[in-house]
Amino acid sequence: MATAQEKTTPCCATQNNNKVALAAPPTSSSSAPQQQSQSQQRPSVATFISAIDSPPKTASAKGITVMVRAQTSHPLDPLTAAEISVAVATVRAAGATPEVRDGMRFIEVDLVEPEKQVVALADAYFFPPFQPSLLPRTKGGPVIPTKLPPRKARLVVYNKKSNETSTWIVELREVHATTRGGHHRGKVISSTVVPDVQPPMDAVEYAECEAVVKDFPPFREAMKKRGIEDMDLVMVDPWCAGYHSEADAPSRRLAKPLIFCRTESDCPMENGYARPVEGIHVLVDMQNMVVLEFEDRKLVPLPPADPLRNYTSGETQGGVDRSDVKPLQIIQPEGPSFRVNGHFIEWQKWNFRIGFTPREGLVIHSVAYIDGSRGRRPVAHRLSFVEMVVPYGDPNDPHYRKNAFDAGEDGLGKNSHSLKKGCDCLGYIKYFDAHFTNFYGGVETIENCVCLHEEDHGILWKHQDWRTGLAEVRRSRRLTVSFICTVANYEYGFFWHFYQDGKIEAEVKLTGILSLGALQPGETRKYGTTIAPGLYAPVHQHFFVARMDMAVDCKPGEAFNQVVEVNVKVEKPGDNNVHNNAFYAEEKLLKSEMEAMRDCDPLSARHWIVRNTRTVNRTGHLTGYKLVPGSNCLPLAGSEAKFLRRAAFLKHNLWVTPYARDEMHPGGEFPNQNPRVGEGLATWVKQNRSLEEADIVLWYVFGVTHIPRLEDWPVMPVERIGFMLMPHGFFNCSPAVDVPPNQSDLDDKENGLPAKPIQNGLIAKL
Repeated sequence: MATAQEKTTPCCATQNNNKVALAAPPTSSSSAPQQQSQSQQRPSVATFISAIDSPPKTASAKGITVMVRAQTSHPLDPLTAAEISVAVATVRAAGATPEVRDGMRFIEVDLVEPEKQVVALADAYFFPPFQPSLLPRTKGGPVIPTKLPPRKARLVVYNKKSNETSTWIVELREVHATTRGGHHRGKVISSTVVPDVQPPMDAVEYAECEAVVKDFPPFREAMKKRGIEDMDLVMVDPWCAGYHSEADAPSRRLAKPLIFCRTESDCPMENGYARPVEGIHVLVDMQNMVVLEFEDRKLVPLPPADPLRNYTSGETQGGVDRSDVKPLQIIQPEGPSFRVNGHFIEWQKWNFRIGFTPREGLVIHSVAYIDGSRGRRPVAHRLSFVEMVVPYGDPNDPHYRKNAFDAGEDGLGKNSHSLKKGCDCLGYIKYFDAHFTNFYGGVETIENCVCLHEEDHGILWKHQDWRTGLAEVRRSRRLTVSFICTVANYEYGFFWHFYQDGKIEAEVKLTGILSLGALQPGETRKYGTTIAPGLYAPVHQHFFVARMDMAVDCKPGEAFNQVVEVNVKVEKPGDNNVHNNAFYAEEKLLKSEMEAMRDCDPLSARHWIVRNTRTVNRTGHLTGYKLVPGSNCLPLAGSEAKFLRRAAFLKHNLWVTPYARDEMHPGGEFPNQNPRVGEGLATWVKQNRSLEEADIVLWYVFGVTHIPRLEDWPVMPVERIGFMLMPHGFFNCSPAVDVPPNQSDLDDKENGLPAKPIQNGLIAKL
């Protein structure tokens, strides 16, 4: 992922930019007296220092200078293109035989994120703004190491010849300084064959699968029966097989494609999803790229070409786009209020790091707030969206088997967009590139993949004194970090918003094109909405899982958080409620993992607070951040639904676990064709570990039930869902009090200008 200095764009137009110097934030902090429990200690910082505290060395090989890798990349920075190349080359060279090497296909190459203490070490002494307060004080002063541990990469490799999946850890330690990009050498730390799994599918496999199906003679004959002989019109969307029976076992790499057909071959933007082809069953062996099963089960006529099917300019309803939309320009003549150094971001007392992975996409690291004399106060160590599931509610074939795990089966990051092809952001924008391996081990770059920008967000706060007539108002501004991905027909935008009053909002925006089914003449289905003749959209749900490794007022290595559930209760009638109007908030400590499997309850205004057990505010209460749900749902499926075997984590809206390095994916690392029931989160919590004072990880599952409308066709307007992390006793008063007034409001006051009235839809002349 390229640094933001390399990708700076105001209003989506290219502009030169200068690197901005960063001011070091305060390093002092305060907390309640701490009696640290030895049983909850992580490995000490000294452990890491002793392992790495050796002077740098230089050497030579064949006349080429070889040096220990300089500290140019923060331990949490995404892998560079060069590092990905090194990792791939190292693993390929380690293949036991030429046949093994030839069969290697590279699914993911990702950073091995270091222990939290190593991150603290880097932030304290190696990278600005230098924050030595992150490390515990030691007798005789701090021990400052000369270098950090080498970065490591983790690779998921699929062998196409043996149908074997393996994981590799590669240490990236040396750089041959002969070219700007460098020729690198890595070291294999470990390699493990993972039995009985299938890794995520790759875009190369999807393209090959489409070609194989379209070249299959029985398929061509079936399409001919439906009046289609031009295979260029046919779209084959390979879907992972899921797991419905032993026939889907991961001993074979399988896909069950969905078929669609365009109307016009010379229109590249033709909405091919408007003509689903039903009645054809295809099963493809993705390892050998052969059709294993084919059956033309039912001749369902192709839906007629819908005149409203297309959404491109000039082809919309009525054939003419709107002409009365006036330009709206967002300008920041003095530049943005955020500052960027590499992947480190500072804005309005917030600071954090941006990361990116092939599976999750955007990752937010080391979130902290600079709170005056209290200094840097951590809020979260890591925030990301780790999985999403889309189950469909139509029991008919093929829709019953549509339950995509878009992160675990495909990869949200690998399917992300270059925003050069369409940017939804306005104002002064900083972009970040993302680097991935392709199926054959080459490096591909998605330019302008992550967008960082400020947004106006209406009123932050306002009050007018009715006695004096004096009023104060502040506009709200938020910092938004986002990326967008496409998985087949749907688009998903993932956003993290940071606010001036200390809130963090997670938001998902859903848009794109509905996945449709075809109807027989005169047929209707109660499991969907008819949107055009012969065309219907099945009901379905979208679920997202946010993993939040919290660190409320906790330095790296500290485990002083707990989770409290809050429900609003109505007081019973009696002496304490003679007017029958009383209600109160009741708190309950979630003491263990099994207690912490919870669901939303809007009737009781249920929310959850992550508190620091050893830090208090000015009223003597524990500091905290609360998770406030937005609209939400649970799976509308029976307990024996096949997709819940792999998605048991959908059964509750909230799960809480103590931090464990290898607990990252709620459905297990390999949900594709996974035969194991409840793997991942639902199994981990059976340990019933204590949460009374721990390094807390929240897993919040949120979703939306989509009953399609005619207005969702041909393209679905954005639907927004999400949740909020809000300070709860974290600050001694509102952190928004010191936000300055909007400059235009000040100018109006100075000039004595009245409010600008509206007449006949236009601003009146004063």
